[in-house]
Amino acid sequence: MSVDLPTNHTITSPATGIRTEEMLLNVGPQHPSTHGVFRLVVMIDGETITEAVPVMGYLHRGTEKLAEDLTYTQIIPYTDRLDYISAMTNNYVLCHAVETMMGLEIPERADFLRLIAMELNRIASHLVWWGTYLLDIGAMSPFLYAFRDREMILDLFNELCGARMTFNYMRVGGVKWDAPPGWIDKAKDFVQYMKKEFANYHTLVSGNEIFIHRLKGIGKFDAKTAIDYSLSGVMLRSTGVKWDLRKDEPYSLYSRFEFDVPTSTDGDCLARYHLRMAEIEQSLRILEQALDQFPKEGETMGKVPRVIRPPAGETFVRIESPRGEIGVYIASQGKDKPWRLKLRRPSFNNLQILPSLLQGANLSNMVAILGSIDIVLGEVDA
Repeated sequence: MSVDLPTNHTITSPATGIRTEEMLLNVGPQHPSTHGVFRLVVMIDGETITEAVPVMGYLHRGTEKLAEDLTYTQIIPYTDRLDYISAMTNNYVLCHAVETMMGLEIPERADFLRLIAMELNRIASHLVWWGTYLLDIGAMSPFLYAFRDREMILDLFNELCGARMTFNYMRVGGVKWDAPPGWIDKAKDFVQYMKKEFANYHTLVSGNEIFIHRLKGIGKFDAKTAIDYSLSGVMLRSTGVKWDLRKDEPYSLYSRFEFDVPTSTDGDCLARYHLRMAEIEQSLRILEQALDQFPKEGETMGKVPRVIRPPAGETFVRIESPRGEIGVYIASQGKDKPWRLKLRRPSFNNLQILPSLLQGANLSNMVAILGSIDIVLGEVDA
């Protein structure tokens, strides 16, 4: 891979007149705080970052090109490997794009199962972020609590689709199979458990003075910058822009449920922390309503032809993943395989602001700023 890396310079401080030489520092591609095979090359003058260059592509698998030789159903497992922390939303956005092209109607029971799976996965994703982010900045115990509670969601998914991480659960027209007997009641029990347990998360971390001072004012940017960089999700909402596709361009059954879109105008790492915590609460709120309204009977697959052939043409759909707007563009020639497939990956887009945020920052804040973006490298590299 070709990338323009920083080169060393000698700097004379205008304040002291002392001449210093910059140092080149490699972070990754196998550093635990990069959360995947990601390399960050930073130039530092003392403890100040003067330049930062992200080096991506170590996990590139050519998903978009591979899709051209796969049927639409065969592509679904590949979406699991993109944002592998929130694979249900990846499954959905591909199926949603094909269904939009074909004008398919989804049975209500299948739509409920999809939405419930996506919101459970949103909570699981934010729990991974919460635990690993705090581990990165020096707190061990939150990681253990987060993964303990995430395990309960993974157990539910294992019962629902037979997998704990790469689910391959959704299908064009519905879902692979129905929820097993008693599964909805178990999901209800988890929601009630998590609502009570979540207060302990805030008691343990959110009010801690050391934690607050560690993140307040760090990695700050405004709404104009967020829009200029095409940021989405929490990265956008932390600057005061109230935009969530579940509300603003509703899909699935989201228009039926009451929930809020949390925002902040602070635009710093602390704001992004609080927004992700608030999103967990809103997901629990959505789940409570969806599980109570879950249809007692119904089909889990719509009327779908044996061979899926969307009509010739093109479409682009987008949904709200835990990391922001994920989109799928499909160009079809009326065959059983796409002529072209293109993914809009929020982790990739959100990562573009990192060099700007790190320039002039203290080296000790580097990991805190990177972690606040919440990237998944499978989605960055596709």
